Amino acid sequence: MESVQLDTPIRSVAVLTSGGDAPGMNAGVRAVVRAGIVAGLKMYGIQDGYQGLINGDIVPLGRRDVSNILSRGGTFLRTARCAEMMTPHGQREAVRQLYNEGIDGLIVIGGDGTMAGAQSISAQGYPVVGIPGTIDNDVYGTDTCIGVDTALNTIMEAIDKIRDTAASHSRAFLVQTMGRDSGFLAVESALISGAEMALIPENPNITVEEIAQTIANSYKRGRRHCIIVVAEGFPIPMDELTVKLDAMDLGFKARGTNLSYIQRGGTPSAFDRLIASRMGFKAIEFLTTGKFNVMTALQGRDIVPLPIPELVGKHRGFPEEYLKISNILSR
Repeated sequence: MESVQLDTPIRSVAVLTSGGDAPGMNAGVRAVVRAGIVAGLKMYGIQDGYQGLINGDIVPLGRRDVSNILSRGGTFLRTARCAEMMTPHGQREAVRQLYNEGIDGLIVIGGDGTMAGAQSISAQGYPVVGIPGTIDNDVYGTDTCIGVDTALNTIMEAIDKIRDTAASHSRAFLVQTMGRDSGFLAVESALISGAEMALIPENPNITVEEIAQTIANSYKRGRRHCIIVVAEGFPIPMDELTVKLDAMDLGFKARGTNLSYIQRGGTPSAFDRLIASRMGFKAIEFLTTGKFNVMTALQGRDIVPLPIPELVGKHRGFPEEYLKISNILSR
C-alpha cells in the first residue's frame, strides 16, 4: 500500500487498550513500547482506553514499565468502554489531548469498536494504527485476534471438567460462552471439546424441540452425558432454555453453566504472546514508515497493514466448515 509523507516525522507514540480485555494485551503493549524505544521514539501509555485519552490520563512508558507483564492476563493500562468517543465532541477532544501532549502517533489495541474509534481519529488527519485484540474474534480481515487462543483453551478446560460431573450424574449440560454477535467461540469450543451441539446467533432459528431431540438422541445412543455450547448472543437465553429442557422427558436432566468472565482472564498462551508481540512490533514499523489508518492483520503467516476503513462496520463470519465438522463428529 502507499505510504503517507508527513510534514514532521513520528517522534513520539502513545498506546492504549480499549473495550473488553483479552489475554495477550500486555504482550502487545510491551512489544509496542520496546520496539518504539529501539526506533528512537518517546513512548506513552494511555490509561483506561479512549475515556482516559479524553481525560488526558497519559503517562510516559519506558522499558522497565513493561517488564514482567508478558505473562500477565488483562491489561496493565486498564481498559474501559467510552460512549463519549462515539460523539464528534469526544473525538475532537481525543485528538486535542494527543496534540497537547506532543504525541505524534497512536496505537490502539481492541475489537471492532476500538477500530471504529481509531477511524474517527484518523479521519481528523492524525496517524493511527490498530491491533486487533478481542476473544470474540469478530474483527473483519484478520485470521485471529489477540486473546482468542487463550480463551479457547480456557473454555476447553472448563468443558472437560464439566463433562466429568455430567457423566457422573447423567446430565445434559448447557455451557454458555461469550460472543454477543459472534458464534466463533461457541463453534470452535464445541469442536475441540466434543460437544454435541453449538447454538450461535448466526443460526438463530434452531428450536427448543430440535435441541431437545439432540439431547434425547444422545441418551438413546447410550451416552452418559450431553454437552451443548451456547453463545451468549443466541436468541433464547441459556437459563430459560435450561428450564424448558429440564421439564421435558429426554432421559437426561438439564443443567446450565455460564463461563462468563473467566474466559477473558488467565495467563496468555504461547500463541497469543507470539501474535501480540509480532503485531506490536509491526504496528511501530507501520507508523514509522508512513502506513497510517491501518490495522495489523494476520493473513496466513504474514501480518499485513489492512486499511481500517475496509473493516469498520463489517462483521467477521463464523467458521461454517468448523460447525459442519463439529456436527458430523458429534454423532
